[in-house]
Amino acid sequence: MEPQKTPARSPIAVRIADDLRIQIESGQLQPGDALPTLHQLAEQWSCSITSARTAIDLLKKQGLITGGRGKAPSVRIPPRQVVRTSKRHQEEKDIVLEPEDVRSRRGLAQDTLELTADYQTVPAGEKLAEAFGIDPADELLQRIYEHSDPRTERLEAWSISWIPMKLIESNPAIADPANAAWPGGTLHQLYTVGIEVIEVIDDVTAAMPSTVDVERWQLPDGVPMIWCRRTSIDTEGRVVEVTDAQYPADRTVLNFHTPRNT
Repeated sequence: MEPQKTPARSPIAVRIADDLRIQIESGQLQPGDALPTLHQLAEQWSCSITSARTAIDLLKKQGLITGGRGKAPSVRIPPRQVVRTSKRHQEEKDIVLEPEDVRSRRGLAQDTLELTADYQTVPAGEKLAEAFGIDPADELLQRIYEHSDPRTERLEAWSISWIPMKLIESNPAIADPANAAWPGGTLHQLYTVGIEVIEVIDDVTAAMPSTVDVERWQLPDGVPMIWCRRTSIDTEGRVVEVTDAQYPADRTVLNFHTPRNT
């Protein structure tokens, strides 16, 4: 889509922001390029410093520029993006029967990221009980996984999952946090207790981040968070796992693959 100006007669700050945004979207201003100073903008547009500052703030809220805390504003350099594809569900299932050395090759790079895992047994409560079709008092294994970059302390991946305890009680190793980096992941864990997942449903929503999210993910202004709830269903039609995962929208590509019927 070609860059477009904001419709109707707009305040001067919006017109300044529009002009700079179009320069960024058309490539006249490249990632890393410095923006004009507030005084330069005020002189160019015959406006106040306040209007120029408001224009810069609008661009920050759109996630187009960075700056502040003593740094001059510049065009934001796009971060590296991670592709989250629906193909991974089948790929994860395909390796369930593979040997451990093959299963251990999947997942995030353990040599560069720090894994923190928190395991607890919790009552299902009303909402999760409805999702699983169980009693609210039934116990769930709750697992929270965090992967962070030890160099920057930036959060790189986060998820929380629940599995009914009655489904996995025959293999206590699944509930042991010492086994967090399990080769083959949850699908292989479930396989060890005789459960085969045949359907996965992803529900994707988005919301603006909290102040905690902004700090932990080191988000610039204007970047929303993507929430994905994954529901795993087995051969008996039971919901066997529910997972909520969180992704910054500026670093994530969601790829949905629909195979052709043959």
